[in-house]
Amino acid sequence: MQTVTLGKTGITTSRNAFGALPIQRISDEAAVRLLRKAYDNGMTFFDTARLYTDSEHKVGLAFEGMRDKVYIATKTGAQNAEAFWKDLETSLENLRTEYIDLYQFHNPAFCPKPGDASGLYDAAVQAKEQGKIRHIGITNHRLAVAHEAIDSGLYETLQFPFCYLATEKDIELVEKCRKAEMGFIAMKALSGGLITNSAAAYAYLAQYDNVLPIWGVQRESELDEFLSYMEQPPAMTEELAEVIRKDREELLGEFCRGCGYCMPCPAGIEINTCARMSLLLRRSPSEGHLSPRGQEMMRKIENCLHCGQCKSKCPYGLDTPALLQKNLEDYNNVLAGKVKV
Repeated sequence: MQTVTLGKTGITTSRNAFGALPIQRISDEAAVRLLRKAYDNGMTFFDTARLYTDSEHKVGLAFEGMRDKVYIATKTGAQNAEAFWKDLETSLENLRTEYIDLYQFHNPAFCPKPGDASGLYDAAVQAKEQGKIRHIGITNHRLAVAHEAIDSGLYETLQFPFCYLATEKDIELVEKCRKAEMGFIAMKALSGGLITNSAAAYAYLAQYDNVLPIWGVQRESELDEFLSYMEQPPAMTEELAEVIRKDREELLGEFCRGCGYCMPCPAGIEINTCARMSLLLRRSPSEGHLSPRGQEMMRKIENCLHCGQCKSKCPYGLDTPALLQKNLEDYNNVLAGKVKV
């Protein structure tokens, strides 16, 4: 079994980490069954967040009474110390635990530091002194904030999007974390579902021995796929390298990663789906996307207010309104039979 150690934290876990965002969509019983099966087959690191509705609750149900057997990471989206303490106490209650192994600031627009106006970092240090959290981390989608967090020396882990669509700037972050002995957790290892070959995704990330990938799991078939890599990890072959080459050729550039930080839209547009519909039609079963519900969802793009909010909030600097219009045109061409998928 391949393992990863998260920097100076001392946390060593299998290279497969369980991303608990998707279990919001399934029942308590189904979620507990998935989480326990993951643990029984070697997964020990489970990542959730206060903002993931009932995900923490489900993780708590699964691991109550066996807290010392797993590592639990969660996140706070708090903007001030008061909200931090409220989030922390809620998370501890939901997770049915007295401590959290890794507590992360959830995609802040700035890098919390001691003595700043937010009071967030000072609160985290106090919580650590009280034994309520064991390690302090940060997640982000912004390169500038990520670099500042590494340079500050304040954080033990960075969680950042990383997959085989990575740019040189993303790889620079990974290597910078290595030199700083800071753990690197790879979110969106399948690029929000655009990467469909998990073996290629695993083999690529395995080239970086300091990277812990988080795989979002909702279905047992998905879990089984990743569990199969525990004993037989995919190695980089010419065949997988060709898959990666073709995907990079198709996907690199101006595309929506589906992170959702542009949401909510005042016109009710599901931006994080609609802005990448062209790719979804080519890379996943198209029936659901072309259903009456899918058509209704895409038609909402016509109600775009051009307010610019989505564009200003995009951590990748995309021209989101233009992407929406392009995807609507492509979608209508598919519906009209002008383009085949």
